[in-house]
Amino acid sequence: MRRALVATTATLAVLVTATGASYGVLGLSRATDAALRAREVPRAPVTAEVAGVESLAPDARAEADPSTDAEPVPADPTSAKPEPVLEPGDHGRKVRALQARLAQLLWFTPPMTGDYDRTTRTAVRGFQGKRGFDRTGVVDARTWRRLVAMTRKPTGDVLFNRAGPPLFEPGDTGREVRVIQARLRQIAWYFGDVTDRYGPLTRQAVLGFQGKRGVPQTGKVDRRTLELLVGMTRTPTKDELANRPPDPADGQPLDPRCKTGRVLCIDKTSSSLRWVVDGKTQVTVDVRFGSSELPTREGVFSVYRKSRDHVSSLYHTSMPFAMFFSGGQAVHYSPDFAANGYAGASHGCVNVRDYGAIASLFDQVPLGTKVVIYWS
Repeated sequence: MRRALVATTATLAVLVTATGASYGVLGLSRATDAALRAREVPRAPVTAEVAGVESLAPDARAEADPSTDAEPVPADPTSAKPEPVLEPGDHGRKVRALQARLAQLLWFTPPMTGDYDRTTRTAVRGFQGKRGFDRTGVVDARTWRRLVAMTRKPTGDVLFNRAGPPLFEPGDTGREVRVIQARLRQIAWYFGDVTDRYGPLTRQAVLGFQGKRGVPQTGKVDRRTLELLVGMTRTPTKDELANRPPDPADGQPLDPRCKTGRVLCIDKTSSSLRWVVDGKTQVTVDVRFGSSELPTREGVFSVYRKSRDHVSSLYHTSMPFAMFFSGGQAVHYSPDFAANGYAGASHGCVNVRDYGAIASLFDQVPLGTKVVIYWS
């Protein structure tokens, strides 16, 4: 039966934020917000600006969740080594909270165990490295403060791997269901045309997605499932929702600097790259940019170097089909972008997730090709 939640006409929207790691934000109308609150079982109020889903974008919130977790006492500045807050071998609820916060940023894969084991240490080291901290694998006061500032306080359901109350489930109907299907289709869990009905195909797609992300497999969309889905995908376009072939540029106009000669025209507004020849778009692909800490430069550049099987000497990561345009910044294929969508960011490069398209472009784009990076 169609319930109050899905009777609303709210839309889901992703606000891709170029930050420490870019994540989606689910925007819901006040009516949907009220419906979400009414539908959920009574629990402690959600401390979010938008009750539906909090922002998952690290560093993007001007005010972080004032978590009730005890704030660690800063280490004595005269001490040679920061005092650990948590370290390998620790156990308990605080470790579960650490794992849950790391999971929000896709550094840790649930379930939460409460054991500070090798997997947890590896996740901490990854988080520290991304922030430019010493990769010790030990949570000192600085690491903990940054992690708390970038995430929200986990609920009891999250800490102990329980499914939350369903927000959407089989039998529901409405535009929100269509948007969920479109998001699942972006990451190859849902196939076929999107509809307004939450039927068996949607349930199977949700089950698969939940299993892959390590959350309770119910086939119903609870708050955590929705947050993960939004964090890994972008706002579906009108074409996607209408089952038309998508336009990655979403109808944005070409920059005037892209209308003569051969140009890699890269639009930060639509997160798209267009290969343009004499003002005519030949290919359009989705792209991802650097974080606020390592932003992708804007302006007019040119391709000065190409490297088919490049590996970063700085980050030791694979950069296939790299076309360098400004220092170490390049357009290149990103397996992480292909796997995780916009739940992440580059180190300043322009990431492409369509392997076939970037492989073809690499062969078409000559040295000296103009590169224009702009906001439309």
